[in-house]
Amino acid sequence: MDSSEDSARAVGAIARIDVVPTLLKVLCDMTGMRIAVVARVTETTWTACAVREQVPFGLKPGMELAVTTALCFDSRASLAPIVIEHASADPRYCQHAAPKRYQIESYVSVPIICTKGDYFGNLSALDPKPAKVTPRILSMFNDFAALIALQLDHQARQEQEHRALLDERAAGELREQFIAILGHDLRNPLHAVYASGEMLERKFTNPALLTMASRIKANVRRMSSLIDDVLDFARGRLGGGIEVELTEVENINTGLEAVVQELRDAQPACKIISDIRVSRSVRCDLGRIQQIASNLLGNALTHGQPDSPIKISAGSDENDLVLEVWNSGEPIPAESLSKIFEPFWRNSVSRSRNGLGLGLHICSQIVLAHQGRISVTSTQEHGTQFTARLPLGTTQTMKVLRRTLHNGAALPYQSASGTSISASL
Repeated sequence: MDSSEDSARAVGAIARIDVVPTLLKVLCDMTGMRIAVVARVTETTWTACAVREQVPFGLKPGMELAVTTALCFDSRASLAPIVIEHASADPRYCQHAAPKRYQIESYVSVPIICTKGDYFGNLSALDPKPAKVTPRILSMFNDFAALIALQLDHQARQEQEHRALLDERAAGELREQFIAILGHDLRNPLHAVYASGEMLERKFTNPALLTMASRIKANVRRMSSLIDDVLDFARGRLGGGIEVELTEVENINTGLEAVVQELRDAQPACKIISDIRVSRSVRCDLGRIQQIASNLLGNALTHGQPDSPIKISAGSDENDLVLEVWNSGEPIPAESLSKIFEPFWRNSVSRSRNGLGLGLHICSQIVLAHQGRISVTSTQEHGTQFTARLPLGTTQTMKVLRRTLHNGAALPYQSASGTSISASL
């Protein structure tokens, strides 16, 4: 049984089939009948969905007829056409309630049956005067009914795909919200573990115990860095990109040197050669620029040739801040270069499989948020070099993006080593 909502959906579905008015006109022209209608027919209801009237009859889309007076119910029961050329002279229908009540002499109705065998209703034409219905006309009715059924099937598939897309999108958003909430809630216990490691370092004198306390802090820093990456990724996906807050930074060199020194302190065995000489102020989010430098340096230290120095340089040309990080080692395969900034990508030739594969993706999103660009070259002869170019920016040429992050204010800076643990936790 169709509810009023079901009937309204049926009327709307037929209304979205642009060709229906033309089909009804052709039926009237070919048969000489002056009323044509597409009706939704159930066990208890007959509802007009589309109507063409050349004589006053009073049918409108959405109008229902009494069950006992609708000829279409006979067609619904048999799933076969009904053809009446002269009702008052037809022994089968001369006593039927519908022709008498509505003063119908000619009537043709064929069922509209969708692909899976679902019965929708009928395509009909009628007139107060008799009409001749040839086999060719009846065939045309059947073809038009089949065409309407195909269009209804197409609409049903589109609606199903749309619902599936909405469900998938909702599941994705829920998953990303869960990741963000989980990452945020992990910070408190992680901070407690780090504080315990610091306390043990201060109290112990035994070298073995000091090493254990130092290891606890190092692992907390690494976990904090992973959480930061996950939160940035979730925020970026939920908010349409990494958020930045641009300010005029007069001396960006100091901020970049702080990143280099932090990594040197965290990994004293590694050699980092820096050449940071930016001679102009830069309109940027300093914490995010530091994050780019930290992630690129951390990537180089992880994937570069052991015992080979890492190089970082920063300078400015007429338009851009140019930040470059270089390392030697096994080159990135050419077929992987186009994927390297995708989330969760990790170099298959690298000896290290640590991390989530989000660092380079986050770098690319930060650069994009600054309206810049990032690229990579990698060969056996010249090594691997990442280059980020960000517009120096003016009030007129760059728009300040000030949006609240999903979990509060933007973190000031968290290096790949995680040394600034107090700030990130």
